[in-house]
Amino acid sequence: MKYIVILADGMADEPLEQLGGKTPLEYAKTPNMDWMAQNGACGMLRTIPEDFEAGSDIANMSILGYAPRKYYTGRGPLEAISMGIDLDARDVAYRCNLVTIENGTMADFSAGHISSTEGAALFASLEKEIPGVMFRSGVSYRNLLVIHDGNGSVSTPPHDIVGERIAGYLPKGGDGPLLLKCMEKSREVFADHPVNVARRGIGKSPATQIWPWSGGHKPAFPSFLEKYGKKGGMISAVDLLNGIARCTGMEIITVPGATGYLDTDYAAKGRYAINAIEHLDFLYLHIEAPDEAGHLGSIEEKVRAIEQVDGVVGMALEKFDGILAVLPDHPTPIRVKTHTRDPVPFVVLGKGKDATEQFSEKAARSGKFGMKNAEDFLAFLFS
Repeated sequence: MKYIVILADGMADEPLEQLGGKTPLEYAKTPNMDWMAQNGACGMLRTIPEDFEAGSDIANMSILGYAPRKYYTGRGPLEAISMGIDLDARDVAYRCNLVTIENGTMADFSAGHISSTEGAALFASLEKEIPGVMFRSGVSYRNLLVIHDGNGSVSTPPHDIVGERIAGYLPKGGDGPLLLKCMEKSREVFADHPVNVARRGIGKSPATQIWPWSGGHKPAFPSFLEKYGKKGGMISAVDLLNGIARCTGMEIITVPGATGYLDTDYAAKGRYAINAIEHLDFLYLHIEAPDEAGHLGSIEEKVRAIEQVDGVVGMALEKFDGILAVLPDHPTPIRVKTHTRDPVPFVVLGKGKDATEQFSEKAARSGKFGMKNAEDFLAFLFS
């Protein structure tokens, strides 16, 4: 038996007055996910364990069966491993966003979804000014900072504080003073940088500084093959997911045109997934776009992203003869523009049928699979 999980990041939401009291998932045209609900069965999944923040790192580790309480050290090291950085046991790696701060307020956690080329130029200039700290540019606003002989710090994801004053959320303890120094130097270096001069000239948000967060040491996971006896693969344009895959020995399938944003090539992801499952036992197909739309607070973009995900589901239904599951990792509600810890709906085709007629947050609550913990999800799927 072969298995595909299609993970629509942040797809779950809340009822919205603008959509007549429906969630974006209920409102969107999703004939393929609804067909799965009518011919398969649904349930709800708790993806965020108690005492953990509602992050994609925690949620996706949990769904893949790697208990965050046992294996999680931080988001930064997962992304570092994805980027091919060989972390020393004493290194602390931080996710490092390029952000826009206006009058002491977090105006944009992504600096207007700055391009990877622009981000690389900014980081190259910054690295020259701070010896002893590694800066590594990644995809768009998602970058990395590594402190050798680091001690960690208390930090806050920038997407959680959009519209808020940053003074109360600056890094504290351990590496905090060095991180603050790096942030201050970035403001100086970026102020009149050619990248920002050009962006301001065409009305785009400048990257005013860096924002390091979720630092940690190199984690140690058991391999996916060892854990489940199955050869697994990952399709994602996000370093975090590819970092988890690399840590667990899953094959990473790179898809041309996959951007980790609203403009990703959904059809290419679907084609590559169908091809990859021919030589794999299990494939995790991660699609970031619904989450990005939620962070933007755009109902229109979130509905569009969900409908595009449904198209990928349709490709799987047409070409794949195995067990297929579709779910979000966490909600990213339009109302709050960030992640919440509420349980998420899931639908599975190939493990029985229930009376569910639609795939949605509300409908899945009455599904035959009931409420499950994410750490048990793949064991349930494979049973």
